[in-house]
Amino acid sequence: MEQDYYTDRTFDRQDFSSTPLPAVEYEQCTFQNCDFSGSSLINAVFIDCVFSGCNMSLTTIKGTAFRGVKFQDCKLLGLRFDECNSFNLSFTFERCSLNNTSFFGLKIKKTVFSHCQIREADFTNADLTASFFTHCDLLNTTFGNTVLEQADFRTAEHYLIDPDRNKIKKAKFTLPGVLGLLAKYNIQIT
Repeated sequence: MEQDYYTDRTFDRQDFSSTPLPAVEYEQCTFQNCDFSGSSLINAVFIDCVFSGCNMSLTTIKGTAFRGVKFQDCKLLGLRFDECNSFNLSFTFERCSLNNTSFFGLKIKKTVFSHCQIREADFTNADLTASFFTHCDLLNTTFGNTVLEQADFRTAEHYLIDPDRNKIKKAKFTLPGVLGLLAKYNIQIT
């Protein structure tokens, strides 16, 4: 009989791409070097869990709850975080690849993105108030009608943010990165 709840368990080097992880509740569990690529985590619940060195590319996460979850050194390509369970949604990302991910419309205030590659991602209509983008590459990432108030972009690079289409009050930028706020004007600054 399958359990409906796991706590304080470590899953190490398991391949969930062919045999999906059961859609139950996981609390304070650690997933190390696991492969979830192309699998389904629909309606699973992760509370205070750590994913380290995992490949979750193209994993279906519709209805999945991430509450206090930490992703470290993970490959998270093409994930639709906008389809997650938004109740108490909170996570941090360290040294992760988040290319082609969608955070459309999510309220994820104070989220930490540290040393991540976040290329061609979508933050349209998201609330990222007081979030950190520490040493992140944001090439071709979309910000539109996004709340970026008090967000920290001081060490981020390659971002293009239109101040007329986003809320950036008290956000933090440095030179030369601040030029990403002026790109739409096609001007030369020397």
